[in-house]
Amino acid sequence: MRWISDNDILIVGLGLMGGSYAKRLRSLGYHVEAIDTRPEAITYAVEHGIIDCGYTEPTEDAIRRAGVLIFAVYPHVFVDWIRQWGHLIRWGAMVTDVTGVKSGIVEEVQQLLPAGVEFIASHPMAGREVYGVENADDRIFRDANYIVVPTDKNTLEGIEWSKELGRLLGFARISVLSPEEHDRMIGFVSQLTHVIAVALMTCSDSTHLVDYTGDSFRDLTRIARINDAMWSELFLMNKAPLLEQMDTFIDEMHTLRGMLEAEDKEGLREKMRLSTARRALFNK
Repeated sequence: MRWISDNDILIVGLGLMGGSYAKRLRSLGYHVEAIDTRPEAITYAVEHGIIDCGYTEPTEDAIRRAGVLIFAVYPHVFVDWIRQWGHLIRWGAMVTDVTGVKSGIVEEVQQLLPAGVEFIASHPMAGREVYGVENADDRIFRDANYIVVPTDKNTLEGIEWSKELGRLLGFARISVLSPEEHDRMIGFVSQLTHVIAVALMTCSDSTHLVDYTGDSFRDLTRIARINDAMWSELFLMNKAPLLEQMDTFIDEMHTLRGMLEAEDKEGLREKMRLSTARRALFNK
């Protein structure tokens, strides 16, 4: 497998996720370089042993040297980067990403890359509500899910390579979904939850909530501290699946509201029992 024989890795985008990838992979003995537009990110990562060296703009030598390229940038930045610099990626290199939406992105990147370079999309279902390489922490991968997102242009070797990357990073569970399946799923388990958290924080203008709230509200709104540039792009790119999930959630809210208005105690209890049973699956 190409992964085992090639230890030169280039990470494009040295934020929380790119930095956490770098930290883990360098600890395993791989030579890790990075590109990020923030000079302070490169300086921090080098000084703290997260990367071997870095650049504030792409260089031909760094791109051609890499046997593995990992993109941890916004989707539109990823596509633009490949369009401008992808022709420099050497034959036999493996390319992957961490972007939260796949349909439309994966196919375009695969078309843009030169022959002999395989791009296989992936999505680490891990993160924190903080940003930047300064908060890089490879422990976020423990007990987390990693999704491989192949198309019919990917090889079986490429799929296994991506799975092995997930294992090396320390993810507990690895799944395989098509780009369409991924985006429908992510619309529910990730994007809808962020929509709900934002709505909870914006539906009341009380400035004193912090004085009254308990753990339940804090838990539900932890992800409301949100990167508006990134998440608005992800929402719009996944518009149709997310709207479908929002409509489903609104329908369920109407059902619960109707039960409450009708004082249907047994109906409410049945919903709660169903919720409890389904949530228990997450503890296994």
